[in-house]
Amino acid sequence: METRPMTKLIDALTVRTKFGEIMETVEKEQVRYVVSRRGKAKMVLMSIRDYLKNIVKKPDVLVQLQMDANKAGKDTISDQEIDAEIAAYRKSKKKL
Repeated sequence: METRPMTKLIDALTVRTKFGEIMETVEKEQVRYVVSRRGKAKMVLMSIRDYLKNIVKKPDVLVQLQMDANKAGKDTISDQEIDAEIAAYRKSKKKL
């Protein structure tokens, strides 16, 4: 079971000065940052994995493909790999 990302508040100036550190924290520690400017929340920083999993409504098979590719160290998935996975998924659904 995956834990929910922790949410922290941070001001825009800190984001500008420590962007690299914040990126690492977001990715490795699964932290979301609510960025404020002049005391008002303006945006959220979150990992791409968190975004794909919780925000974007994609077919589960595509989300799983992206997670598998990330674990395997691949930055991208070829069109052929995507087409093959979609075809396999559709074929498995027809058998049900």
